[in-house]
Amino acid sequence: MFGKILKVKIFNMKIIILIPVYNDWQSVFKLIEEINKLSINTRNQISILIVDDASNHDRLKEKVNFENIKSIKILHMKLNQGHARCIATGLKYIHEKEDFDFVIPMDGDGEDRPEEIEEFVNKIDKSNGKPIVGERTKRSESSIFKICYFLHKLITFTFTGKTIKFGNFTCLPKKTVEKMINEKATWNSFSGSLRKIENDLISTPSIRGLRYFGPSKMSFYNLFKHSLSIISVFKNTFLIRSALFIILYILLIKSNASVITAIPLILLLVSVYLISNLALRENIDEFDKSLSNINDIENIK
Repeated sequence: MFGKILKVKIFNMKIIILIPVYNDWQSVFKLIEEINKLSINTRNQISILIVDDASNHDRLKEKVNFENIKSIKILHMKLNQGHARCIATGLKYIHEKEDFDFVIPMDGDGEDRPEEIEEFVNKIDKSNGKPIVGERTKRSESSIFKICYFLHKLITFTFTGKTIKFGNFTCLPKKTVEKMINEKATWNSFSGSLRKIENDLISTPSIRGLRYFGPSKMSFYNLFKHSLSIISVFKNTFLIRSALFIILYILLIKSNASVITAIPLILLLVSVYLISNLALRENIDEFDKSLSNINDIENIK
C-alpha cells in the first residue's frame, strides 16, 4: 500500500505583476506600497513591470524603498495605444526579456485589490498549470452601472456562447503567456483572447475595490466598447448567430413589419458593422512589432 502523497506549497516562484498606466502615477505607487506589504512577498520573488501608455503627466521622481519587491521597471511607450495593447505589449516584453514563472496583470487604480494577489498564489499549487482568474462577485459602482454590466455579460454570452466573468486581473503561467503572445486577439481584447485560447480556467472570487484617487475611468461608453471588443474575438460565432437571429426575426414580424419592429434589426446591423471594424484591430504584425513602440526603459529598483 502506498503512503499518502504530501502536497507541499510552492515557494520562491518568480512572479511579475504587470500594470498598465496612463497618467495615474499616484495610484500606481500607492498600489506598489500595498503590494510591498503583502506577506506573499517574503515567500516568492515579486517584480513589477509598469507599461506607461505615453502619459502626458510626469511622475514624481521620489526615492522608492520597497524592500519586499525584487525589481520595478517602467516601459515608457512612444505612442498611446490603449489599455489592452499596453497589457499585450507587457506580456510580449516579459516573455522575451524576463525570467518568470507567472504573470499577474492588474489595473493600477486600486479597483483590482492587491490583497487578492495572495489568493491567486495560494491556488497555484492546485491549479495544475491552468490560468487563475478573478471572478467578479461584488462591484462598487452605481446600481445603473451594475445593471449595464449584467447586460454586457448577457449580450456577450448570447452572441459568443462564452461566459466571461473576469477582466485583466488574472494569474497566468508561462505556457499561457506564450499562447497569448501568439494569438492576434490579444492585441484587441485581453479577456476575450484568454477565454479563446484557454477553456479550462480556475476561478477565485474577486471584489471590485474602490479607486485610490479620482473617479473610475470605466464609463458606459468604455463598457460598451469593451463588450464589443470581446465579441469581436469570436466574430465567426457572432456572425452566424446574428444571421440566424435576423432570419428568425424577419419570419416572426413579416406580417406586422413597421419602423418600430425594424429597430432591433437596425441595431444588430450597426453592431455587426462595429464589431467587424473592431475585429480588424487583431493585427498580429503590429503585435509582433509592439516592442518597437518602447521609447525607453526606466529601472527604478
